[in-house]
Amino acid sequence: MSATIVAGRKVPVGIIIFALAMGGFSIGTAEFAAMSLLPYYSATFGVTEADASHAISAYALGVVVGAPLLAVFGARMSRRWLLVGLMAFYALANLMAALAPSYPLMIIARFFAGFPHGAYFGVAMLLAASLVPHEKRTFAVSLVMTGLTVATLLGVPFASFLGQTIGWRWGIALVAILATATATLILLLAPRDAGNPAANPLRELSALKNRKVLLALLNGAVGFGGYFATYTYAASTLVEVTKVPEHYIPFVFMAMGVGMTVGTLIIGRLADRGLIATGWVILIVSFALQLIYPSATAHIWMVIPVLILINAFSSFGTVMQTWLMNVAGDAQTFAAAMNHASFNMANALGPFFAAMALSAGWGLPSTGYVAAMLYAVGMALYAIMIWDLKRDQA
Repeated sequence: MSATIVAGRKVPVGIIIFALAMGGFSIGTAEFAAMSLLPYYSATFGVTEADASHAISAYALGVVVGAPLLAVFGARMSRRWLLVGLMAFYALANLMAALAPSYPLMIIARFFAGFPHGAYFGVAMLLAASLVPHEKRTFAVSLVMTGLTVATLLGVPFASFLGQTIGWRWGIALVAILATATATLILLLAPRDAGNPAANPLRELSALKNRKVLLALLNGAVGFGGYFATYTYAASTLVEVTKVPEHYIPFVFMAMGVGMTVGTLIIGRLADRGLIATGWVILIVSFALQLIYPSATAHIWMVIPVLILINAFSSFGTVMQTWLMNVAGDAQTFAAAMNHASFNMANALGPFFAAMALSAGWGLPSTGYVAAMLYAVGMALYAIMIWDLKRDQA
């Protein structure tokens, strides 16, 4: 990758993208650690695991609410200062969640912690894409997303280890430290831009009138909910169904993180060559893996490879991000932020439907069947997206 001028000195583009990916690492640790720490904070607050999953849904709802608000009101701001501010807020909100004395207060803190998520990823990915040639945009986006996937490899297992040893609150406090480090790196390394005073917040909202944007967001919200339906309860399933010793769980999540990281990088390359085909591969393979998952949970030698593969094919957001860049027109910031809002709506819907299956007494393995149904809906929506695009191009 080439270099860009920052404060009169050349800074390699790769270093800037690393700083942006650090934010993804912080966000990924916060988002996924809440799932791996679920058994511990549910015990602390004396709530069931199904009820404890509301902390995950509260975060996702915060993303859905915060992404459009911050994208619209931050449209005229310098991207550098907007990203710094988002990470500073993220650090504070996660610190509040770590210190929450009661479960309702934790829910509130998690809701506000979700606010910067979508806007941060949206602005960071647009900045990364602007630093590379057009034909490498998806790979640049995937590099920013790699911060999130590496979080599942390192951040989440470490947070889970902290939860098992000195307490789940330290696992969440870790995020505040990472977010503070990210804000500092971006302040030092990101290009100094003056913002765009001519930007029109109402023009950003025009994305809501764009059918192609709305279809993509709906696809992300519904179709990708399947991933979170199983991931949310993966730790509980491994311990209670597969009978994996509890101290092995961080290593299982680390292996899942390896799958996600490698898969994201490969998918980023493939999507630059064939965006639509890559999306189909992700959805079809994920659907098949989720159907296998319930049977695999009975055997440790089956369930771990299946979980690794599920994570390897989890980068549908990378495909949708480039899709939105292609169809969003002048509403790039809003559409990019809403992409992550839609995937966090999936983060809310997946655990919600999975919790319904658990409450009905179907058992933890049934989350795989819930996931498969959501992926099936995702495939139908994806087919509609492609048909709609080709109809307009005809």
